[in-house]
Amino acid sequence: MSSSPSEKPPPLLRRDAADVLPDWTTDPSVGDQIRLRGTAASVDNLTRPVVTQTNAASTAAKGPGPTSMVKAQTRHPLDPLAAAEISIAVATVRAAGATPEVRDSMRFIEVVLVEPAKSVVALADAYFFPPFQPSLLPRTKGGPIIPTKLPPRQARLIVYNKKSNETSVWIVELSEVHALTRGGHHRGKVISSKVVPDVQPPMDAVEYAECEAIVKDFPPFKEAMKRRGIEDMDLVMVDPWCVGYHSEADAPNRRLAKPLIFCRTENRKLVPLPPADPLRNYTAGETRGGVDRSDVKSLNIVQPDGPSFRVNGHFVQWQKWNFRIGFTPREGLVIYSVAYVDGNRGRRPVAHRLSFVEMVVPYGDPNDPHYRKNAFDAGEDGLGKNAHSLKKSLDMAT
Repeated sequence: MSSSPSEKPPPLLRRDAADVLPDWTTDPSVGDQIRLRGTAASVDNLTRPVVTQTNAASTAAKGPGPTSMVKAQTRHPLDPLAAAEISIAVATVRAAGATPEVRDSMRFIEVVLVEPAKSVVALADAYFFPPFQPSLLPRTKGGPIIPTKLPPRQARLIVYNKKSNETSVWIVELSEVHALTRGGHHRGKVISSKVVPDVQPPMDAVEYAECEAIVKDFPPFKEAMKRRGIEDMDLVMVDPWCVGYHSEADAPNRRLAKPLIFCRTENRKLVPLPPADPLRNYTAGETRGGVDRSDVKSLNIVQPDGPSFRVNGHFVQWQKWNFRIGFTPREGLVIYSVAYVDGNRGRRPVAHRLSFVEMVVPYGDPNDPHYRKNAFDAGEDGLGKNAHSLKKSLDMAT
């Protein structure tokens, strides 16, 4: 529900949000960077833990506690967000909500890694993670300046507030902290938040279920189904689609969906129903077509010496190729830092980032409701959110 023009929307960020989840600090005696000369310095020295120094007054007030230290880098800057990172990013944004009503109305549509600059990736690949190739960094007089740690990872969150009908984008900095007596944990800090006007983010899984339940419980819809001879609503499937923007009636001041209606027949096949208005007679269709696959012979792939590729976390090596893999809710699979090892020429960069940016499917039927079926499968539905793991004998040979 939208607020009236006379009412001011509640602020997104609490005044004391910066105090809710404090940032971590490093030991000033160690410093944030060192200069590497020759080959004497080792990667272990570059990634050693840095003991955190606490304020003396704060320590006296809180009493003795476990020593905390920043851990050596455990995640590459391009690795997808871990479950713990997603949880702390969501908790950080929710805690920063101005009121309990704002916090309770938040829907987290997307939580994804903020991909770092190429210079950060080059530094990570040179000294912190495979392929451990310092030649990726530009040459500098006196040797390269190498930080003792990489910058903190960040998460970008798309949040929809169902009470105020507002969409906002948040950036949260994630700090990996290690407490000696409690194991590892994460902390987050809000870097920025911005309301994006006149937009609607993609629907989430909860809203898909809510849409189906609302439609099935709508009395005129039930009457329309009865006139088609359908009284068992469990046989009806409601398939919500993004409504698009075909006229001012579709303006993003409301959160709309355009459901398509299907019915399960006796053999459990889904048959599309005509729109409920105008009413039309429903005649159950018959299943036709299909392909006989009984003439396909078995295919067995055997690799007695193992596969030709190697996987180290998200780093993949195959023959002379190497790259990193990632994953986003919108695009699905993302391939980073594609390179080819070309003999004496060494590692040759081929591509920094490859992904399936968008897939648009215009169905081309001018009749209602099909003219609205122009799906942006990445932006509106999420290729990554709808991806499934391959299954042997079904999606790939055994």
